[in-house]
Amino acid sequence: MAAKPLVPPFTRESAIAKVRMAEDSWNSRDPAKVALGYSPDSRWRNRAEFVNGRDEIVAFLTRKWNRELDYRLIKELWAFDGNRIAVRFAYECHDDSGNWYRSYGNENWEFDDQGLMRVRHACINDLRIDESDRAYHWSLGRRPDDHPSLSDLGF
Repeated sequence: MAAKPLVPPFTRESAIAKVRMAEDSWNSRDPAKVALGYSPDSRWRNRAEFVNGRDEIVAFLTRKWNRELDYRLIKELWAFDGNRIAVRFAYECHDDSGNWYRSYGNENWEFDDQGLMRVRHACINDLRIDESDRAYHWSLGRRPDDHPSLSDLGF
């Protein structure tokens, strides 16, 4: 039996699944794969940068993951209504000098009828951490199902 597509209007269960799908995609650190979850004319505001369309998404994510090494992300549903989902997230990474960071943020998402994200607004704050303060220790890629959530970690 085929899985039901994750399209609006969202239920609590489909919104949670959509958030996990986005988290898994971003944890792949594959810009071309990630871009396929966005509409061809998707519009982003990421911090103070404005990104339009899949080609700019790929370029943005390529730059991001060339700077943010060993990137690991956890997203959590905050709210949903109709074709919109709000999430909170935190990710850990380090720069090429070995300085570790945990970045906390919120995103507002809007989806088209096919379930592709057409609008993404992200607000993010960075906190420098000691490597010993890292909380995300899974192998690069998808977060294991038994790994603590943001709420479990107290983030």
